[in-house]
Parts: sequence; C-alpha cells; structure tokens
Amino acid sequence: MLVKTFGCALFGIEAIQVTIEVNIDRGINFYLVGLPDNAVKESQQRIQAAIINLGYYYPHKKIVINMAPADIRKEGSAYDLPIAIGIMAASEQVNADLLEQFIIMGELSLDGTLKPIKGTLPIAIKAKQDGFRGLIVPKANAREAAVVEGLEVYGVDNIHEVISILNGEKEIKPVSIDAIDSWRDVDSELDFSDVKGQENIKRALEIAAAGGHNVILIGPPGSGKTMLAKRMPTILPPLTMAEALETTKIHSVAGLVGRNASLVRIRPFRSPHHTISDAGLVGGGTYPQPGEISLAHNGVLFLDELPEFKRTVLEVMRQPMEDRVVTISRAKMTVDFPANFMMVAAMNPCPCGYYNHPDKECTCKPGMVQQYLNRISGPLMDRIDLHVEVVPVAYKDLSDKQRGESSAAVRERVIKARKIQEERYAAYPTIHANAQMTSQLIQKYCDLDDGCRNMLKNAMNRLGLSARAYDRILKVSRTIADLDGSENIQTGHLAEAINYRSLDRDNWGS
Repeated sequence: MLVKTFGCALFGIEAIQVTIEVNIDRGINFYLVGLPDNAVKESQQRIQAAIINLGYYYPHKKIVINMAPADIRKEGSAYDLPIAIGIMAASEQVNADLLEQFIIMGELSLDGTLKPIKGTLPIAIKAKQDGFRGLIVPKANAREAAVVEGLEVYGVDNIHEVISILNGEKEIKPVSIDAIDSWRDVDSELDFSDVKGQENIKRALEIAAAGGHNVILIGPPGSGKTMLAKRMPTILPPLTMAEALETTKIHSVAGLVGRNASLVRIRPFRSPHHTISDAGLVGGGTYPQPGEISLAHNGVLFLDELPEFKRTVLEVMRQPMEDRVVTISRAKMTVDFPANFMMVAAMNPCPCGYYNHPDKECTCKPGMVQQYLNRISGPLMDRIDLHVEVVPVAYKDLSDKQRGESSAAVRERVIKARKIQEERYAAYPTIHANAQMTSQLIQKYCDLDDGCRNMLKNAMNRLGLSARAYDRILKVSRTIADLDGSENIQTGHLAEAINYRSLDRDNWGS
C-alpha cells in the first residue's frame, strides 16, 4: 500500500515542502531514498522501537520510503514522525484520508514521545502558504508555530496523540495564542538609569540608536564600556511585527527560541567571545547555519576587546555590514541570512589599557599603541560612524544616589528621530535610517551652509581627520539634527559629530 505524508526541509531561514512516500510490499527490507543524511537514515531504529513500545504493530515487510524532491538534502531527526505515521498509515493502522491536510514534523524517542525540533516557525509559514489545514509538531514547539494565523497547530506529546487526531478517536484542540500580545515589547531588567555618570557616553549611544550607527567605545578597564553596551537594546525602538517574525525565524532555525516560546519580543543582543571562528561569526557549516551576525539581526552585535579578534574574522564582517545580508556558498547550495545589525565595539586604548588615562600611567613602549590600533583595518573602521572615548567614573558620581535618566525616556527621543527618518526615506525601500544613506542621499539631505562648510574644512585640517571621516560626520550630523527636530544641520550638530571621530585623528597613538 502506498501513502504520502508531508514535512518540510529548511533552506536558510525558509522552508521547502517535502513529500514522504511510503510503500509497503511483500518482502523483508527497509529502503530510504531521496538524499537523506545520516540522522534521517538512522530513523528506522528509532521509529521501530517507538511504534512497538507504544503497543502498535511494526510491519516486517519490504518498506520503501522516498523523500521528494530528491535533489534537496534532508537533514536532522525531525522526519522521524512523518515517516513513522506514513509506515503506520501504509500498514492500515492510521486513517490516511487526513494526511494530505497536515504538515507533520517531530523527533522520536524510543518510547514514542516527541522532542522539540528546529525551524518550526518557517515550517508553519510554509504550511500556510501551501494551503495545508494544519501542522502537527511536538508540544514544546506549538506556541512558536501558532503565531501563524489561519493554521491549525496541534502540539502533541507522543505518536499516540497524532494517531488520535488522524483517526478522530480523541478531540485535541489546536493551540491558540494572541500573536499581537506575543509580539508586544517587554521591559528589560537593564536600564540606563543604572549607569552612574557617563552622560556624554549615553548621549553618544542615543545618537547611535537614533541613526542606526555603528559605534566603538575606547577606554581603560573598568570604565563601564560593557555595562553601557548591554543597555543599548533598551533605547532602540520596539520590534515591529515584521521584524519580530524575521528575527524569530532566524532564532528558530538555530534552535534558540526555547520551549513553549512564541515570538522573539526584545531586540537581540549577541556578545561573541574574541576566540570565535569565521564560521561562528558569519555562519556556515556543511548545512549552513546562521552565525552571530545573523542572530543579532534587528538588534545589537557587541564585540568586546575588538583588537583581540582574529583579523580574518573581522574582515569577513565587512561585506555583511555593507549589504546587511550574508551569503554562504557551498558546492550544492547558496544560502542568504539577514544581517541587519548595529555593531557596538569596545576596546582598550592600548595593550596595557591606560593610554590617556587621567590618573594611571601607560606602560606601553613607543609605537605599541599605534601597533595595537592597527589590528583593526581601515576598511572595517570605515563602517564605524562614532568613536567614543570612555573615561573612568569619578568617585563623586559613583557615590551619588540620584538615578540617571531612564532608558524609556531616551527611547522616546530615539523613536521620534526614527519616525522622521522613516518619512524622509519613504521612497527608498532599502533605506531605513541615516546610517544607511548612500552618497547621493548624503548630498541631498546633508546640505551644509557656508558656516558649517568652513567649520568642517577647518576641523579636518586642524585635527588631521582622514578623508573617510567626511561622510561619517555628515551622517551623524543629520542624526543629531533629527534628535533636535531641526530640518537643517546646524553648526552645533556638526561640531558634536566631529567630536566623535577620535580614532581618525593623526595624533592618536603617536
């Protein structure tokens, strides 16, 4: 007897429908074809043990299973459940009439219980697009899939419950959640008001958040760089529904959504260690998986001790930072992962950490400071708009019991500035913030009057600013003007932006 069940294969952050054909005939053998990997091939033992341990009959006959389309690699143990149900339907233990209405996915334990799988949200979206009535997945993944409206999602604990649904033996209600409520932003435990002093640094991070600018914090150990960076997501605008869905898809494919969770509700904050590999940062593997820069999509990527990262690792970030997507090519496939993140980097000013320190003396030998800074390439530094010097907090600020401005208050100003930019770039679908402006847009929206032009010219000559600082200063000036509600860039906006280019100065590290 021939029956068909339906599952999905993951391709990047998208799903592709897979038809699983099961045929049982006279003879004794088990054939699994259609480009399965080793985890899929090993499913026979898990399926046989699960069916028998639940008291059902396992047919010891010639079983041929074809997974179509045959030119797409099928990987992972999530095909256990659709194959098992196909075998039971072909042996007339399950009613096959409803199989064409459901996508079925799940990993089996030997006792027939189901374990969570990866990529449930992309699978649910694909099931809805292809006109399936419902999706049957492990209970731990059901809330994630139920975000998709118009799709019946059944969360099950074991094979017996799947059979009950298909045979109509027991009424199991589909999982239902309020997608809007699941998407709503939640308050973070971290807040800018926890940071004592450092008002100028908070101002710089507010500008970075308002314009989507990358920022680097340069300061000695213990000056609060990490503490400030961790609070960056709390002043960014809340995730939109579209952003939440795309972010959740990436985390779902990586298996990071968590049991009984639905949408990712807060902007991601990823902080990889400086020993990370190229593939760990940008993604990769035999079957490409998203890396840290994709997991930080719509959020913040924090690179602490930036010069300690391997130079090759930092260089592979350059193209994704520009294109906001990372393309991973393999012999048989090319996969795109979104990578629209804000980079916040932190570093010491020198190897000993105390160059330009107000109280402690730098012990580095001549030339070591510049050598340390040269670990970061010019092209990468090109993509960082704000260079912020962080100094240690004075005792009087540390002992002050008065709390600083809250993240909520800062976020309100950031949201207003972002709305101005949304309206400005409404005709440019790929541009959402000032940091993404092209050269043509800079000329159009960053026009300077004579006073501002003279100031910028004098600053570049006097401070020894490099040519690459020019566009960055204009972009940051535009953001400061937006925060100020000003249609035009004023000299005050420009002066503040110039102050955020310290690493471009010829005298730094000399």
